[in-house]
Amino acid sequence: MNANLNPLLDFSDLPRFDAVKPEHVTPAIDALLAESRAVVARLEAPATEVSWESFVEPLENATEKLGRAWGIVGHLNSVADTPELRAAYNENQPKVTEFRTSLDQNLALFQKYKALRASAAYETLSPARKQIIEHALRDFRLGGAELPDDKKQRFAEIQEQQAALSTKFSENVLDATNDFALFIEDEAELDGLPDDVKHAAQSAAEKDGKTGFKFTLHFPSYFPVLQYAKNRSLRERIYRANATKASELGAKPEWDNTKNIADILKLRAEEARLLGFNNYAEVSLVAKMADTPQQVIAFLEDLAKRARPFAENDLAEVRAFAKKELDLDTLEAWDITYASEKLRQQRYAFSEQEVKQYFPEPKVTAGLFRLVQTLFGVDIKPDSAPTWHKDVKFFRIEKDGQLIGQFYLDLYARAGKRGGAWMDDARGRRRLQQGVQTPVAYLTCNFSGPVVVNGVARPAFFTHDEVNTLFHEFGHGLHHMLTQVDELGVSGISGVEWDAVELPSQFMENFCWEWDVLQHMTAHADTGEPLPRSLFDKMIAAKNFQSGLQTLRQVEFSLFDMHLHYDYDPYSNKSAQDVLAEVRHRVAVLIPPSFNRFQNSFGHIFAGGYAAGYYSYKWAEVLSADAYSAFEEAGAAEGNILSEQTGRKFQREILAMGGSRPALESFKAFRGREPNIDALLRHNGMTA
Repeated sequence: MNANLNPLLDFSDLPRFDAVKPEHVTPAIDALLAESRAVVARLEAPATEVSWESFVEPLENATEKLGRAWGIVGHLNSVADTPELRAAYNENQPKVTEFRTSLDQNLALFQKYKALRASAAYETLSPARKQIIEHALRDFRLGGAELPDDKKQRFAEIQEQQAALSTKFSENVLDATNDFALFIEDEAELDGLPDDVKHAAQSAAEKDGKTGFKFTLHFPSYFPVLQYAKNRSLRERIYRANATKASELGAKPEWDNTKNIADILKLRAEEARLLGFNNYAEVSLVAKMADTPQQVIAFLEDLAKRARPFAENDLAEVRAFAKKELDLDTLEAWDITYASEKLRQQRYAFSEQEVKQYFPEPKVTAGLFRLVQTLFGVDIKPDSAPTWHKDVKFFRIEKDGQLIGQFYLDLYARAGKRGGAWMDDARGRRRLQQGVQTPVAYLTCNFSGPVVVNGVARPAFFTHDEVNTLFHEFGHGLHHMLTQVDELGVSGISGVEWDAVELPSQFMENFCWEWDVLQHMTAHADTGEPLPRSLFDKMIAAKNFQSGLQTLRQVEFSLFDMHLHYDYDPYSNKSAQDVLAEVRHRVAVLIPPSFNRFQNSFGHIFAGGYAAGYYSYKWAEVLSADAYSAFEEAGAAEGNILSEQTGRKFQREILAMGGSRPALESFKAFRGREPNIDALLRHNGMTA
């Protein structure tokens, strides 16, 4: 099919989002699958010489095209969901999964990679190419290439079923989120809610042709209700709706993810057994820094032990405050965020809402770009490209006048867009005959958008947490875009161990707490004045407010994930809910109500690639905090935390290297030693 007729087949430059339609998906994917299969058939023939140029490159070329086209479809399915697009995605996902599984199981290709690994030519290859070959051999083994034919067929069926179930899991969460609407007519019921939250709710109601205020389960809409609404029953209604979405207690039985969870866990356990592993956690860890499930559990339990006294203190404080100041004798789940915000305001004499008035989107993005330009010696400039929504912006990154990367910025929550924040790659860096193909990234968040108040347009304003989120995702983007590796399989984030991939993202969050950074990215909504130093000092004083509780919450999710995939029998009478209850009994100080179905929307592990890997956030935080302490040391020595010398070293040893060497080697090259946990505990205020 002609690329002019089908934009998904046009690889000449950036995706043509303005031209892609659901009816393009099937013809494009069919054509690319046929092309890829033809290449595979040619390469698996005995006569093919085994060299990098004659074997690895042609295979990479064919699969990259398929990956890019399917990546566009998958991205649109996440950010611009329609019934037609969803149908096209679901029709083609099994075909793509089947092809990828057949590739992973192809014994002829596996033997050729082994022959290349054993050849004299292997020793002449660059470290990056050697790493790609090692990863390929590992992935063939994990993909079932060595299984007998009958087991290969079952393995392939498992992959298809898992992919379909994960997609259904995501769709159920999205549908349940989009379906919920709470309309409030009487503004008196919204006492305590900030004006900008009410304006957004009013605007949402107007878009539906209704009066009053509309609240949804999109985070920027429901969370401020939990945080600020004095109306306790309103808080309970929205908490309960969010805590039961996509469950048997939710709005529609067809969106219940309970059976999807059970089926996914059974399939993962079966996959592990077929491959000769004891459990799925062992499979997951093969490609990670951590060696065994026991090592991860020990790491998490040690962190829980260190955090617990701080968490117990956090909870005792908020309970005592709620009783004395708010007349709340018992603190229910829907009271905690509200009481905590009131306690924070009393203790530190400011509110998150007060801070939010200083962070307009244009100043925040300009400040972020300024930081990146200072640390890494690059320029970020507006650029133009077709996009999937009018709110999406596009930028380019240059170094010494040369284009090195580009990115889409899609910041606002809307219907048809899945929740959360993420970075994904649209295209990876690689060297081609005509020059270097530069990387392109998608950076996606779900913040409140600009609003029109009394006929006056106001830009989006961000909470400080949202500023953190933006910096986090941009860190992933930098990892992808500032790579200097020319081999696709290990450039940018490709080939990086999953439990190290959060290092650059969490590293970037630290700068959101630096005066030298924040003072350049603030302007008050009404006065235009920058953030006062006195308010910044209060923010710093409150930085580790309830960090014990937050740490235990992340440990709880991580242990739940690891135990589900390590020592839980999915064929037993015990449910995932029972496993979560056991973990909470062991490590949590705050137990949610019995109706809470958190796991039914835990997309990270059931639809997002973090299965037996959610611990990565805490594991990588050890690395990121330790890496950031190099900037603190430079700041103490040079009087400037934005040390260009340290920034260039971080870029050279971590960002530029991508997956071309083990993450621990990159960390040691930057830090000069092994990582330790001290900086993490210090940054979280959890030292004696």
